[in-house]
Amino acid sequence: MSESNNENKDKKKDSEEMKKLQQNDAEAKELTEEEQAELLKKFDTESNTRNVKGITAGIVFILLLSFSLFQLYTGAFGQFTAYIQRTVHLGFALTLIFLLFPARRKTKRDSVPWYDFLLILLSIIVCAYWPLFYETLVQHVGTITDIQLIIGSIAILLVLEASRRAVGLPITIIAACFLIYAYFGPYMPGVFGHRGLSLTQIVDSMFFTTEGILGTPLQVSSTYIFLFLLFGSFLVQTGVGNYFNDLAITIAGKRVGGPAKVAIFSSALQGTISGSSVANTVTTGSYTIPMMKRLGYHRNFAGAVEAAASTGGQIMPPVMGAAAFLMVEFAGVPYWDIAKAAMIPAILYFTGIWIMTHFEAKRKGLLGLPKEEIPKISVVLKKLHLLFPILFIIYLLFQGFSIERTALLGILSTIVVSMFLKETRINFSKFIDALTSGARTALGVASATACAGIIVGVVTKTGLGLKLGNSLVSIAGNISTNIQMQLMLTLVFTMITSLIIGMGSPTTANYIITSTIALPAILALNDLLPVAIPVLAAHMFVFYFGIVADITPPVALAAFAATGISGGEPIRTGINASKLAIAAFIIPYMFVLEPALLMIDTNFFEIIIILATAIAGMIAIGAGMIGYWYVKINAISRIISVIAGLLLIYPGTYTDIAGFVIFVAMIAIQLIGKRKNDDMNQAEQAI
Repeated sequence: MSESNNENKDKKKDSEEMKKLQQNDAEAKELTEEEQAELLKKFDTESNTRNVKGITAGIVFILLLSFSLFQLYTGAFGQFTAYIQRTVHLGFALTLIFLLFPARRKTKRDSVPWYDFLLILLSIIVCAYWPLFYETLVQHVGTITDIQLIIGSIAILLVLEASRRAVGLPITIIAACFLIYAYFGPYMPGVFGHRGLSLTQIVDSMFFTTEGILGTPLQVSSTYIFLFLLFGSFLVQTGVGNYFNDLAITIAGKRVGGPAKVAIFSSALQGTISGSSVANTVTTGSYTIPMMKRLGYHRNFAGAVEAAASTGGQIMPPVMGAAAFLMVEFAGVPYWDIAKAAMIPAILYFTGIWIMTHFEAKRKGLLGLPKEEIPKISVVLKKLHLLFPILFIIYLLFQGFSIERTALLGILSTIVVSMFLKETRINFSKFIDALTSGARTALGVASATACAGIIVGVVTKTGLGLKLGNSLVSIAGNISTNIQMQLMLTLVFTMITSLIIGMGSPTTANYIITSTIALPAILALNDLLPVAIPVLAAHMFVFYFGIVADITPPVALAAFAATGISGGEPIRTGINASKLAIAAFIIPYMFVLEPALLMIDTNFFEIIIILATAIAGMIAIGAGMIGYWYVKINAISRIISVIAGLLLIYPGTYTDIAGFVIFVAMIAIQLIGKRKNDDMNQAEQAI
């Protein structure tokens, strides 16, 4: 009786709180395009650009257009030699960055100062050096002249400065620290000491080999990534972003807590073409967050839903924030295997957020959107063809087409599909806009991959990655001699390292750094384990934790961006977002311990069982995290629910049976509690 009374009091309290919130947020409005742009400039370094005019604007336009045409030409007719392809790509990026990105945030944005023109001139000289003197340079590999020492030194400084402007300070600081480490190796303590590299050796390896700036990360940027960013840019010109919103509202808007589910669905779709969790948060959040607030979600929760869902967009196949293409080179795994491996974790991630928003809505008594706010199904179905290019590239990749050819055919299919309707048609003006906006989007990626190449180069030359990995394993071994405990401790240390490194870095740079610094710790365990951890599982582990740094306090850039719309508190929003994204903190451990979650060495029947039990597990974990299922859950039941969920997510016959028994028991208890509440309510109404 007392429990039922408490339940009713809680519902009454929540109802009053909801009404209060609805009154306070009744005027919550969507952000205009100008407001979105200002918010992006505040939280997304890649959007913090100048608004140049006159002749300078014309130069920027020509350079952006030329950049895209160069990449399309080499993608269609074959790339130049590695050094030329990458230096031309880098030259375009550096020149445009110094034209578009100011040295300081608080500075004039309508003109380019003299010192940036000097940096532009130096960028052209440095990046033209390889194409002009290619024959001479390849004939004297391993030795550089004084002129080349100057050229290489300038190149390193230009890349660091361009990355600072276009990507942010974190990656620049890390790269600079690695350069210092390379030079002062003999003075480093313990196992981190090494012979040290002279200035000449550093410059030579960083700019005159393919082990530094011109290494694998920039190679991927100058081929795969640029073309897929261009593909996304063409899709945007068809109005697919607004279509994703309408489709999400049509599917999820009427459901309990509709706007939150719209945010999840829309952000997942946007993630297929977006390479930034912050940009995704602002673009989709500008309309989903006000909708959530008007319905009755607390502003800290509304912002958290959008931040968590938008961050999850970076783990969505097929693009995965462009990191999938880097993983092909770094992990040595075919692209389709990577996209396939990401499917179940991505489904579980978004399922977890969906479930928790559902339970939160049920707890607060929040309904769906009114009928008049739901787009007509006929209007949505009319533009269903806009999804075809995404499905088409998935099909091509499954058929074994090269990544470059897939991207080019994806662009072509987008143009063809756009012709079906007048409002989606890509005319000549939109075609040019797609080329220039695609090149503009690629600037941050190009500078990030070039800067990350410095980190990779230093690790290669000094063996730092292996030293870090062995150190983490050694620390775990000192704590426990049990091999399974060592594995778990090493994974925890790697997780913490990835979260710290990933703070403030874009997806591509994030993955490059975490896979270079944190990944070796997991692989170092393979010599001790009876069954080796698959390389792909290790790469996915660090990738996931690098990504969720965007919602993990204290930095949590996506959460901070969401509060710019919601008006909530950044840290509380970040904490709520981390709670909603709990799957991202659990599943990586699961797929390292049991790679079947990544569809490695398993069959179709096993995949169905794994997916079904894992979704049931997320339901149990979601109920435990929110504290509500059919009725309110007490503290002990919440813990039991989470335990049941973990047992169900972990693939294994015994764990599945144990988790299922607890799961069924919890549902039975909840249904009994709900029936008691219903009887109490009926009795009160009768009185």
